[in-house]
Amino acid sequence: MNDLQRSLKLGWLLLCAALAACTTAGPQAARTICSSAASSPWSLLGEIRWPHDMQFAGTTVGGLSSIDYDAAAGLYYLVSDDRSAQDPARFYTARIRYDQSGLQAVSLERAVTLLSPAQHPYPGRRAPEPGIATPDAEALRVLPDGQTLLWSSEGDLARGFGPQLIQSRRDGHWLRDWPLPPGHGLSSSAHQGPRNNLTLEGMALSEDGRTLWLSMEAPLRQDGPTPAPGQAGGPVRITAYDVATRRPVRQLAYVPDALPANLWSQRGAVNGVSDILADGPEHLLVLERSFAPPLNFGVRIYRISTAAQAGSDTLDLARLEPGNHRPVPKTLVLDLADAGLASVDNLEGMSWGPPLADGRRVLLLVSDNNFNPAEVTQFVALRQERGSCATGL
Repeated sequence: MNDLQRSLKLGWLLLCAALAACTTAGPQAARTICSSAASSPWSLLGEIRWPHDMQFAGTTVGGLSSIDYDAAAGLYYLVSDDRSAQDPARFYTARIRYDQSGLQAVSLERAVTLLSPAQHPYPGRRAPEPGIATPDAEALRVLPDGQTLLWSSEGDLARGFGPQLIQSRRDGHWLRDWPLPPGHGLSSSAHQGPRNNLTLEGMALSEDGRTLWLSMEAPLRQDGPTPAPGQAGGPVRITAYDVATRRPVRQLAYVPDALPANLWSQRGAVNGVSDILADGPEHLLVLERSFAPPLNFGVRIYRISTAAQAGSDTLDLARLEPGNHRPVPKTLVLDLADAGLASVDNLEGMSWGPPLADGRRVLLLVSDNNFNPAEVTQFVALRQERGSCATGL
């Protein structure tokens, strides 16, 4: 991202606490209410916050944009979107401890430097290496082989590098790039392709490990505008990959909510898909994250079906417009404004953790503080309650 967008993201560009007042996305993206402040299928298990200048293993901890749990190792993976500005591009491993009484501790174990195709730490923007993009890591998942990771970069568009989907070893060693879905790479047209800093933001693995889902944060330029006050904007593409072949095989269209109609300033306001997570064999949770100045954040969790009949397959459509596709409907699971938190920060990552002793599931969220002292690194643990319409408990 360029300096202007980084400053917007640090000072202005995060998400809107007024999201509870957002309008629905319109008739193409029917929305069912699954929860409310009075009766939610989720409750707050606990929260832990870290300061913006926390140090670990010679690095400044911040920019945490994803969280993933490796059950075999009992470890969590946290990728930082530091573009080798504070320290080399990296991810962290961590232990998280909780029980039925609350979220007890989040402790880092390792800082692992991500390596470029040259097998060197990625250079920063001030000293770029020819032919090597400076990454902007936003999503990371442990692949089913247990030995490699897949992570996404939003790209280095100012230097002519588009979004990337990268497979690395757990020691950070670069292995390969995966191909992007059609239309997701850079375009010579100002009306085609991804928007800067609004590209590959979320990633989910199916329960059987055969399918990887990859989501954009915002619509491709040809698919419509970003959400505006009172207007939902164009659909976001969520693409299914065959993990065995590393190829896109299917795609869904998802419409994020409109921004609140009563914003006092529209400059820098945004709403989009921050992360996705498999929820059973044929569903995804979708983390919608919004920002409106001055530094107002909003986060909602929706649930969508990935069944073949749920929505059109848009993979081969060069442009999404009304009438040529059917977006997936979405069910509101939780508005984080109703979760009992004192405040909601820039939540960007989502993962399941081990269930509680009584069998109830735990959903973990992490925020990206953008290395901004006005923001925090926030870990949130949610406990699923009986009667959830998301699971039929």
